[in-house]
Amino acid sequence: MTPKHPAGSHPPHHTPAERAALGKAARSAVPRSSHSAFTPAPKRPDPVDIVEAQSATRVPELVPIRYGRMTESPFRFYRGAAAIMAADLAGTPRSGIRAQLCGDAHLLNFRLLASPERRMMFDINDFDETLPGPWEWDVKRLSASFVIAGRANGFSGKERADIVRTTVRSYREWMRRFAGLGNLPVWYTHFDEAWVRTHIAGELSARSRDRWKRTTDKARTRDSLQAFNKLTHVVDGKTLIAADPPLVVPLEDLLPDMERGA
Repeated sequence: MTPKHPAGSHPPHHTPAERAALGKAARSAVPRSSHSAFTPAPKRPDPVDIVEAQSATRVPELVPIRYGRMTESPFRFYRGAAAIMAADLAGTPRSGIRAQLCGDAHLLNFRLLASPERRMMFDINDFDETLPGPWEWDVKRLSASFVIAGRANGFSGKERADIVRTTVRSYREWMRRFAGLGNLPVWYTHFDEAWVRTHIAGELSARSRDRWKRTTDKARTRDSLQAFNKLTHVVDGKTLIAADPPLVVPLEDLLPDMERGA
């Protein structure tokens, strides 16, 4: 593993060859086969206790809404169960290589987004649970989300396995490419609409290409003006946040009466 460095100093900048050696050493200590199965801890925390502990720090009026959404389907439960999965993953093998995680890397937290230059980028759209942690956690949470979504949509066990293998293989291959690049080339690497059109569109069926076009066209309609129109209304000539309690509540409605008049 990378040796620790004094507080306030910068970590050493390794060459690609040095990084490869560190990666091989980590893989020797924690081989890929060690991730092939999950065995719950003997004293596994009760998932309900984990959810309730989170609820104790949330807005009370929103807790029933969260519970209602989580009970709609297995995938909706999975979406709200990032803390449960993190508790399970805490006891699983890890290489010791840490990254700034998404923390909730399920498939619906990725979508087409417009860059400031209005280029359509495919990227993570939710960093509510971002935290430093083992890189394996994001990959496992993403893979599990494909299994659950595939099961809900009638995919066979073989199809789900193929989807997961394709996902993790793509991750491995792209990380291998990035490892050979410098910081700036990695920073400027984008997965955008143009890349998909150049590298993937030719392999898609006509139906899939049509779905991709409809998806990108719809994504272009999502902008700040759309959100502005949805979340505000005009009262006495003034544009105000449209209240939708308990999900959207104006700040003045949360203040005691004496503070409102202050």
